[in-house]
Amino acid sequence: MTITTANEKELLVQLREGSELAWDYFYHHYHIGVYRKLIKMVKIEAIAEELVQDVFVKLWNKRHLIDPDQPFKAYLYTIAQNLVYDFYRKLAKDKRLQGQVKALTVDLYQHIEEGIYLKETQGILHQAIDHLPSQQKLIFTLCKLEGKSYEYVGTTLGISPSTVNNHIVKATKKIKGYIFRFHKTIFFLSLTSAVTW
Repeated sequence: MTITTANEKELLVQLREGSELAWDYFYHHYHIGVYRKLIKMVKIEAIAEELVQDVFVKLWNKRHLIDPDQPFKAYLYTIAQNLVYDFYRKLAKDKRLQGQVKALTVDLYQHIEEGIYLKETQGILHQAIDHLPSQQKLIFTLCKLEGKSYEYVGTTLGISPSTVNNHIVKATKKIKGYIFRFHKTIFFLSLTSAVTW
C-alpha cells in the first residue's frame, strides 16, 4: 500500500497516542534521510549512526508534541539538527568525548589513506603487467589475476604446464623489478623535494 500525506497524518496521530507500529513506519521510512543529513553535519559514520538512534528515541519520548498538520520531515530534521548542536556543545566540554572523536577521526583518515594506497598499488601493478611481453602478460593475467590453473592455461594455449610456470617466474621477476624501480624513483623524488636549498 502506498502511504499518502493523509495516511501519514493518521499515522502521526497514532504515533502521538503511543502506537509502536506507527513509530516503526516512521523509522523505516525516514532513518536513511536523517542519517544522510547527520553525516553531512558530523562527517563521522559512527557518530551519525548513534545520533540517528537518538533522533528516533527523542521522537518517541516527545511524541505528545507532534502536530500532525505540520510537515513531519521538517520536524524530524529539526530534532536531528538540535541533537547535533547538543553533541557539539557536549564535545566542547567533555575531554573524554573529544578523545573518542579524535580516535574515530584518526581511524577514518587511516581507512581513507589505506584505500588510496591500495588504489595506487593496484595501478602500479597493472602498469607493471602492461610492460610484460604479450605471452607473459596473457599467462600472468590468466593464472594470477583470473585464478586459472597452469594445466588449464597450458591446454588453452597449447603449451606445457612447465612452460606456463617458466613464464610466471619470469613475469613475476619483471613485475617485482618494475615495482621496485617505481618505488625507488618515488622515494628518491620525495627525498629530493625534502631538501631545502
